[in-house]
Amino acid sequence: MNTPSPKKMTGRGPFAKRTLRQHILRRLAIVLPLSLMMILLAKTGTLERLVDSYTFKPASWFDDTALVQHLRLKVTHNGMTHDRPDCLLFVVNGNDAPTASRIDVMEKHSGTCPGPKDDLPKLFTLRVDRLNRIVYSDQGSPGVFHPIP
Repeated sequence: MNTPSPKKMTGRGPFAKRTLRQHILRRLAIVLPLSLMMILLAKTGTLERLVDSYTFKPASWFDDTALVQHLRLKVTHNGMTHDRPDCLLFVVNGNDAPTASRIDVMEKHSGTCPGPKDDLPKLFTLRVDRLNRIVYSDQGSPGVFHPIP
């Protein structure tokens, strides 16, 4: 007469009948694909572009540090240079007007960047129209500027 009803569970909560092996396999089924996806997004540069699109705001056009970080990403992902982002040096011309400035993009050859030490070849110049949020480049035609995509 004291038989437990079929509705009663002998353990606690919804995980009562799950074995430890099932619990671990279910966790791995979630964590492993998410980890692989994050590694893939980081390797392809998609994660950097997502962070840039989220953090680079209209007010960032007037902040040299944020602008250089945005341009570093833009220049490397548009195929304007074959160098790694950390091997580029951006030199902001301090004599320009605050609303329009020129930035020289140079190739670093120090630390882990390949090439002869202490050599800074100039790749191209960027002209930034901060009010209209347009960046011009003279890549391939020094002195003649055209908008970058």
